Amino acid sequence: MIGLRLSFSLPDGRRRSDTRLLPEGSLSGPMPWVIAIMIALTVVAAGSGLALRNAARAASADLEGGVTVQIVSAAPAERNRQAEAAIAALRRAPGVASVSRVSQGDLETLLEPWLGTRPGDDLEALPIPALIDLRLAAPASPARLAALRARIAAVAPAARVDAQSAWLAPVFGAIGALQLLAAGLIALLAFATVASVLLASRNALGSHRETIEIVHMLGGTDRQIARVFQRGMAVDAAVGGIAGLLFGGAALLALGRAFAPLGSGLASGAMLGWSDWLALAAIPLAGVALAVVTARLTVLAALREML
Repeated sequence: MIGLRLSFSLPDGRRRSDTRLLPEGSLSGPMPWVIAIMIALTVVAAGSGLALRNAARAASADLEGGVTVQIVSAAPAERNRQAEAAIAALRRAPGVASVSRVSQGDLETLLEPWLGTRPGDDLEALPIPALIDLRLAAPASPARLAALRARIAAVAPAARVDAQSAWLAPVFGAIGALQLLAAGLIALLAFATVASVLLASRNALGSHRETIEIVHMLGGTDRQIARVFQRGMAVDAAVGGIAGLLFGGAALLALGRAFAPLGSGLASGAMLGWSDWLALAAIPLAGVALAVVTARLTVLAALREML
């Protein structure tokens, strides 16, 4: 609840300051806890959105200049010949930073869970494409991919050239959708916070209507009354914001520890940096400002209707 402490002028010109007309504790109601829940959920949603953004950026940076060349041929000898010819042609291509062939052992390790093989089994006779890992000095644009295909078409007609980023395009699309969902949740939580403050302010005004009328008779203005409610709401919002930040930050740290053992590229790239934590720390400040402005506007509007 909001305690009403007001400074106003008496009819004879004397000034009474810091007079408590409504001696109620500013933290006695549920408002700080409501704001704490809203802030905690907002911190979790914002932190998740920032982590997804970091993961997408890290993956995009890693795959930006990556190109994979597959030599699809059923004959092992012809497959190896075209792979070596393609590597020689690609090393002479402009804009190519590095070229390396994925070893047969690495291919067998990758395919082992899918084929049910064991280490030492001979998979050379299987029609497994030869893979060439290619790194470009610039992003793998469609024009650069077309130039690479044209360059190796004569020596490796069974070659397929693909940008590595194209493989993760569905993943990037899903990450973008999740980021939009996080932004929508933040907007809904902000709306819920405004609605809660509005209802609390109107309830406080209704409970103290008679006292407010007396204050007006003693010379108090609408702005002075609104300032009192605004101050009380600021205290409630500050306490709730700090508590919400602590709970939300603890939840994000727990999620980070849960995902850390995965060790994958996307999981490691999703870690929050210091700038992300600074942005999350600003959420309670935004919540306090939103609550204070909402309380002030609500009280002023209600007083114009009331008196």
